Amino acid sequence: MEPTDQFESELRRRGFRCIAGFDEAGRGPLAGPVVAAAVVLPFRCSIPGLNDSKLLTRGVREALFRVILRKAVAVGIGRATAAEIDAVNILEATRLAMRRALNDCRVHPDFLLVDAVSIPGPRFPQRAIIMGDQLSVSIAAASVIAKVLRDEEMARVHEHYPQYDFSTHKGYGTPEHLRLLEKYGPSPIHRRSFDPVAKILQRECPLETPARSGAPKASPQGRQSKVSMR
Repeated sequence: MEPTDQFESELRRRGFRCIAGFDEAGRGPLAGPVVAAAVVLPFRCSIPGLNDSKLLTRGVREALFRVILRKAVAVGIGRATAAEIDAVNILEATRLAMRRALNDCRVHPDFLLVDAVSIPGPRFPQRAIIMGDQLSVSIAAASVIAKVLRDEEMARVHEHYPQYDFSTHKGYGTPEHLRLLEKYGPSPIHRRSFDPVAKILQRECPLETPARSGAPKASPQGRQSKVSMR
């Protein structure tokens, strides 16, 4: 089942006119930023094939990315670096990236639909929707934008640190990434508070214990990007 505009239509019946969907990519990886997107779609916007980015192939995501940019009223992008993730924890870094995406949006939404989490700070009303990227077209569109941009960033990072093969695993804790992490040690973009990275650092520098601010364990499988609206 594909996402629908049920949430957006209900909000419009209640008088809201500029509804932004928010999602992120990169909460689980051991390296790189978390990237968030805010997407405002026109009323009753139809994008066939749109779904949670995790359920789509790379080719389909990239095709939808171009369609979303063409149809969207506005798109905002925000990111939080690995260092920021280590400093405040991944949940707060995700919220920081979402606030930056909101600030990057060229229109001012009057309601925010957010995948799973709340965004502290904005004066706009909002609703967190569990599995929102599979239920709301606005959130699903944001998930595609965030995922494609983060993947592109990790491909660029690969050029600086080719020994880690970031272009393949995008920083997620795959067996191959873990093997390369053990072989070469953490890079400057690894999240030092995440368990596999922290354990290696602890072995290398036993007197230094990286902060573990609510970091998850490895998952088998976040510079701010400007998006052209052309």
